[in-house]
Amino acid sequence: MQDATSSRVEARLTELGYTLPDVAKPVAAYLPAVTTGNYVYTSGQLPLIKGELPVVGKVGAEVSAEEAKAQAQVAALNALAAIKAEIGDLDRIRRIVKVVGFVASAPAFTGQPGVINGASEFFGEVLGDAGLHSRSAVGVAVLPLDAPVEVEVIAEFE
Repeated sequence: MQDATSSRVEARLTELGYTLPDVAKPVAAYLPAVTTGNYVYTSGQLPLIKGELPVVGKVGAEVSAEEAKAQAQVAALNALAAIKAEIGDLDRIRRIVKVVGFVASAPAFTGQPGVINGASEFFGEVLGDAGLHSRSAVGVAVLPLDAPVEVEVIAEFE
């Protein structure tokens, strides 16, 4: 039985072996998430774990596509933490509307969509149909702190 303080979404995260982290502190002058109307927009979330990047570098050079895909999942989990901090309860999410994923890419790397599948598949696994979304996967030269990936999310909530 789920305890009264845990949401269905958080219970699902636990069932899948994930722990919702504390919201990552911004690395510059911005908020982790903001709302307007019934939408919450996250800032770009890095795959920080307890304030540290476990993997750094360019995908297709220092970082494999498989490692980067796992890091995209971590960034998506961090986005859920930012959403919860902004709206109070992940059960309020109606759907993930849009995911934008940035991949710090070596010049010849073209597998950005497969990397960002780490975030997309995670949202589907955790939220079911509410996790299905539109998406962009963009290759970039470099990301903050030399992160291999960054994920931002737009979610509709009730």
